[in-house]
Amino acid sequence: MASLNVNGRMQQGTEAVFVIQALWEGSIMLDKTFIRENLDLVRKKLAARGGMYPLDELMVADAEWKSVVLRSEEMRRQRNEASEVIGKLKRAGNDTSAQQAKVKEISAEIKSLEENMKALEERLNSCLYSIPNLPDDSVPVGTDESANLEMRRWGRAPEFDFPPLDHVDLGLSLGILDLDRAAKIAGARFSLLRNDGALMERALINFMLDVHTKKHGYQEVLPPFMANSTSLFGTGNLPKFAQDLFKVEATDYYLIPTAEVPVTNIYQGEILEQAELPKKFTAYTPCFRSEAGSYGKDVRGLIRQHQFNKVELVKFVEPSASYDELESLTRDAEDILQQLGLHYRVMALCTGDMGFSSAKTYDLEVWLPSQNRFREISSCSNFEAFQARRANIRFRSEDGKRQYLHTLNGSGVAIGRTWLAILENYQQRDGSVVVPEALRPYMGGRELIKKQ
Repeated sequence: MASLNVNGRMQQGTEAVFVIQALWEGSIMLDKTFIRENLDLVRKKLAARGGMYPLDELMVADAEWKSVVLRSEEMRRQRNEASEVIGKLKRAGNDTSAQQAKVKEISAEIKSLEENMKALEERLNSCLYSIPNLPDDSVPVGTDESANLEMRRWGRAPEFDFPPLDHVDLGLSLGILDLDRAAKIAGARFSLLRNDGALMERALINFMLDVHTKKHGYQEVLPPFMANSTSLFGTGNLPKFAQDLFKVEATDYYLIPTAEVPVTNIYQGEILEQAELPKKFTAYTPCFRSEAGSYGKDVRGLIRQHQFNKVELVKFVEPSASYDELESLTRDAEDILQQLGLHYRVMALCTGDMGFSSAKTYDLEVWLPSQNRFREISSCSNFEAFQARRANIRFRSEDGKRQYLHTLNGSGVAIGRTWLAILENYQQRDGSVVVPEALRPYMGGRELIKKQ
């Protein structure tokens, strides 16, 4: 089977992932018929995102593809007619050499048309792979984060009667963070947690999973920490963002960048019943990202790591309910920060700051005293049918109609950034750190982290 590797070149093998004609026939991304019939709207929506997208090339290739398909069908019709004539002539004992020569000629043209069709399908998919989801009408229009819209805030920033330290200085002084030895073991942008630091990391994972399963009604899953290219294609990570992934050499496996990838693909290629929806999952996983393009940003501490832990929320819902479900998913993530007493705000991302697959995204940003600013700790997104098309996840409505469902996901929340936010927001003058009350049962009743 032919497939595209992460660089977009054709390759052969059983690990093939992008089935060209099936994909172009409407199982991925934006529906081609929708683009064709709403071209001006699509142009407007993509213009709001910023960037250049090959819509004109897509439409030209689509027109050529349809022309070739029609010509191929006509040639097959002529070949069938010629074959019937040959059969009649043979039964009558007549010479059929001229008709057989014609059939051979037609068959050669059909083969040429099929090769042309395949090349056009590759060209079409190459265009489609680079077109992101369309932003919802409610998304603020803008080119970068300066146009993001603050929706609400919760809590207050702590006030200190001493100069607050950042999480690195606090972690090092308490003996719970060791960056030098992590660098020796693996390299830059890795961390080694010790003693109460490691305990708090584990406590946060268990606390978040308990809240989301017992209070919010999510089903806990523990998925593989590696995924194949089909799964990464389904969520929109491949082929566009291959440079952000860690690939296992000589395999079709990648370390997952987020639990969104394996959990969304639980129902890859399946049809659910309407009565089953919504389905809500939560999962803890480590996450692995190359941080390609970060260019030295956040090199100090735990803000931007190659490996970090996260608790993820994923929903499979009916299209009519997806925006209500986005609001509730965001509130579920907020509940974690509220129970931990962390000051945060909710930002609606503008069109130019959203992720490739998203139709609408809210970012939760937690307050960091050392930086005197809010930093992202969770992104909650509605992908509408974008991922469902790519992963071919549908549901059967009560009238028997099959349609693509909507997928949503959000961090519920990032463990490492919660860890560092607790250190910075709960620090004391003597360098100790108060353990948030909600976390104490998960830390053996500890109320204070202090130097041991």
